[in-house]
Amino acid sequence: MRERFTGKTVVLGITGSIAAYKACEIASRLVELGASVIPAMTRSAREMVGPASLEAITGNRVVLEMFEPLPNPEIEHIAVARRADLFLIAPATANILAKAAQGIADDWLSTTLLATRAPLLFAPAMNTQMWLHPATQANVALLKARGAAFVGPGEGRLACGEQGPGRLIETLPILEAAAAALTPNKDLVGRSVLISSGANHEPIDPVRFIGNASSGRMGRALALEALCRGAKVCVVAGPSDVAPPHAAEVVRVRTAAEMRDAVLERFDGCDIFFSAAAVADYRMAAVTQIKVKRSGPITLELVPNPDIVAEAARRRRSGQVVAGFAAETENVPENGVAKLAAKGLDFILANRVGGADCAIGAEESEAWLIRANGAPESLGRACKGGIARRLLDAAADMLDRNVLPQ
Repeated sequence: MRERFTGKTVVLGITGSIAAYKACEIASRLVELGASVIPAMTRSAREMVGPASLEAITGNRVVLEMFEPLPNPEIEHIAVARRADLFLIAPATANILAKAAQGIADDWLSTTLLATRAPLLFAPAMNTQMWLHPATQANVALLKARGAAFVGPGEGRLACGEQGPGRLIETLPILEAAAAALTPNKDLVGRSVLISSGANHEPIDPVRFIGNASSGRMGRALALEALCRGAKVCVVAGPSDVAPPHAAEVVRVRTAAEMRDAVLERFDGCDIFFSAAAVADYRMAAVTQIKVKRSGPITLELVPNPDIVAEAARRRRSGQVVAGFAAETENVPENGVAKLAAKGLDFILANRVGGADCAIGAEESEAWLIRANGAPESLGRACKGGIARRLLDAAADMLDRNVLPQ
């Protein structure tokens, strides 16, 4: 996500929730991603956490009062309102939501929210009954209608002991939502993107399975890119090291057969399908229900699994984009071209696996983008976020130009 934040100015508004201490972690991650963070605290927030920590983390003075004498005149509400690329209010109490919705401006933060035209992102945190109160829900609906974005709240045990919605959501979903808010290109609004991601585990017996080393990072990168560009995203996720983005619909599966069924059940409703999962090519001919005992060499009888992306390509309707991946150890672009033709795809991402250039589980990959009736385009050694952007560009271009098979 670094490219979304580098060089951006984020105003981090902190209000008087018990979760205010978590703003330090949020600020730290934003700075780590390359953003310039201007912290602003309400008086209530200062009862929960001290400004010194935030100043040390961000390298910027914390804005505390409307009429506070400042050595830097740039830190005042109009100047900051104009400079900001994003206003992130985390945690956001019922009080600040009410002020923002009703146009009340009685402190620095609420006044600056009126003055800015930057995107607004609220991460609510409050007692469950306060969150569910009709007044709060009406304020949230009004802010959303005006274009503000929300992430959370999460559910669970609150500091007051109640159980339910109201917890400040975890930092990673907040960062994902901030990345989406900072993305001006919304060329996939109204589009639905279906992604298969991760590995498959094909059982041998109750405790063993055949699998591969897929981490799910490519599927996550595709899902996040699509969400940032405004798409509705569903991820059919096999076992993986990383979770799909919070805002995506996630369907959990284990085997290739389960993945096939989940993909095809949702395929007709999508505009773009990316088969990013490392689907198991084979499964056991018969799975024993009793643990196989160690007794020397054994032979496993394997049978082919369904080819999910090829089946999807065969049944696609007019106007759908179907794209796949080819993980190869040698002759990478040549094998990618052959796989593209054999499966009838619109385009394919061929990448090298094995050795130092292994794509599986790594953050970078040596890759080629191969379109139907086109020469392989080398992407060099690229990060998976950059690859995801190129793939979504290619899919969006096909949809815009209506050059899909009829």
